[in-house]
Amino acid sequence: MRRTPKDTEAGARKVSRRGFVLGGAMAAFAALLTARMRYMQVDQADQFRLLADENRINIRLIAPSRGLIYDRNGVILAENEQNYRVVMVKEDAGDVEEVLGRLQRIIKLPEEELERVKNEIDRRSPFVPVTVADRLSWEAFSEVAVNAPALPGVSPEVGQSRIYPMDRDFAHIVGYVGPVSDYDLTEGYLSEDEDPVLQIPKFQVGKTGVEARMEHDLRGQAGTRRIEVNAQGRVMRELDRVEGGAGDNVQMTIDSALQNYIQVRLGEESASAVVMDCGSGDILGIASAPSFDPNLFVRGISVPDYRALLENDHRPLSNKTVQGAYPPGSTFKMVVALAALEDGVIDREESIFCGGYKELGQRRFHCWRRGGHGRLSLSGALEQSCDVYFYEIAERVGIEKITAMARRLGLGQRHDVPLSAVVEGLTPTKAWKRENRDADWLIGDTLNAGIGQGFVLASPLQLAVMTSRIATGRALTPRLIKSINAEEIVQEAGVLDIDPDHLNYVREGMWAVTNGRHGSARSSRVVADGMELAGKTGTSQVRNITAAERARGVTSNDDLPWNRRDHALFVCYAPYDRPQVACSVVVEHGGGGSAVAAPIARDIMLQALYGGTPPLDAYPSSQRGTIRTRQQELPLRDPSSYSGGKIRA
Repeated sequence: MRRTPKDTEAGARKVSRRGFVLGGAMAAFAALLTARMRYMQVDQADQFRLLADENRINIRLIAPSRGLIYDRNGVILAENEQNYRVVMVKEDAGDVEEVLGRLQRIIKLPEEELERVKNEIDRRSPFVPVTVADRLSWEAFSEVAVNAPALPGVSPEVGQSRIYPMDRDFAHIVGYVGPVSDYDLTEGYLSEDEDPVLQIPKFQVGKTGVEARMEHDLRGQAGTRRIEVNAQGRVMRELDRVEGGAGDNVQMTIDSALQNYIQVRLGEESASAVVMDCGSGDILGIASAPSFDPNLFVRGISVPDYRALLENDHRPLSNKTVQGAYPPGSTFKMVVALAALEDGVIDREESIFCGGYKELGQRRFHCWRRGGHGRLSLSGALEQSCDVYFYEIAERVGIEKITAMARRLGLGQRHDVPLSAVVEGLTPTKAWKRENRDADWLIGDTLNAGIGQGFVLASPLQLAVMTSRIATGRALTPRLIKSINAEEIVQEAGVLDIDPDHLNYVREGMWAVTNGRHGSARSSRVVADGMELAGKTGTSQVRNITAAERARGVTSNDDLPWNRRDHALFVCYAPYDRPQVACSVVVEHGGGGSAVAAPIARDIMLQALYGGTPPLDAYPSSQRGTIRTRQQELPLRDPSSYSGGKIRA
């Protein structure tokens, strides 16, 4: 069929339109291609020139900034400082031996440190940076940076390291950090922690104390940075960086000034003390002596320094406040008294005769006073710490009810405080002895428990909790962490299920201990109006006294080797009629509680009540000269060192 001229003209118009559209598209594509080529060849010439030299991109983790730790008033206890260090990446270094040799000509590295670095490099993945040297001076750090082109795979970096400005005062509480170890990751508390930041060489994690128990709060989240490395392993530039999240800041309930006083007052004794707020349960001070400088562990403690700590028979590395479990001695007599009162086997007025011992079968259980105390009521028995009185009422009430009361008062349980190796103590039962000693419970076991000996064990923290509960009639629990990132941690304390009258009877006896005419701690009384102290002495034996020794006279503690002397204990609260603060003091192998532990506790209590050095007229007049000299000679921190703390959100 022939096309008409009209059809031919219409087809020509279609062809010309299609050609125009196609030509326009081709022109646009050509323009786009030209622009892209210009961008790659002109604008990005430097970048592609580097990539042509076999550069590659590495992604590295940025260690997060660890959270800070403060005391209750905002004084800083653990902070971070800049740390200049040098790291090496094996796959970028090439010949590791040669590079380390060059580096050693710039900064001096001991042979043992070089071996450690080589072993670490062999163990780690080739792309993981290994710390070769840290805590460098600025001069050494700068010299490495200047010589970086000759050190493939080596990078100078600025990191952070932990520092403890209050050093010995908080060593057992705050603890310290150290590099992640294989043990931490395989068997320790980080064994199930999959955070990749733990793979950063020498990344610091908590090892003891709050640093360890609150590791996940304090650690923070790692950041990342993308870096460009050339064929020689030299870092050319940082392409981008994503900062991580800093760890949470933690505020403790401890008062730094009081803590320093307690630590100094305990001195080099093998001793411990705990101070609790009777309103909130806050731990205001918790000190173990002797102490140590935790900064030594962060920096890398020397072998001689570590050996000296390990071989010290006063055990400075042990936190005795929560790790020490001691026979509570006569401080346990309040527990026995309350158990007997609640069970109705004694009343306030009943008197019991003490002739110096109680006979049980063929055995005599002796009172500390050889000639006995005569007839005593409950208050008098507490005042003079008569053993025979408590042998008698312990036998009447029985071990099961004594143990139930002890647990109600906070003994025999592991309190939830973020410290290392908190002990449970021991409040025994008949079933416990069968299971653990494969023997039946004996009446003699109950008598021994009646005076806080035998199987009974308690920590200084538990004794402070016990005292605060007796003082207030409330089930106070110890609180060590006040807030996390300024969000306060609140805990409630219910009322103890103990007759208030019975608590009052025991408190009267505790008042008599320090204020009564025959009080076993009368010399440690407080005479300031409204500040009267109520307490209880305790002396726990660490050796058996034979019948032959009793016959010729019990050997004085002063004549025994130090490690065979009795432990000295004292628990107290004040003021007597409106309890504010409770305290426990244990002096290992100190001798008598009244002579050794009570004066320390009285000084600590006054320091806490007055918020600083107490007036001399709080002490009996005959002691003021001695007290003045002691106050002047104690090497306390400068008060101005506590004024600069500012909590940072």
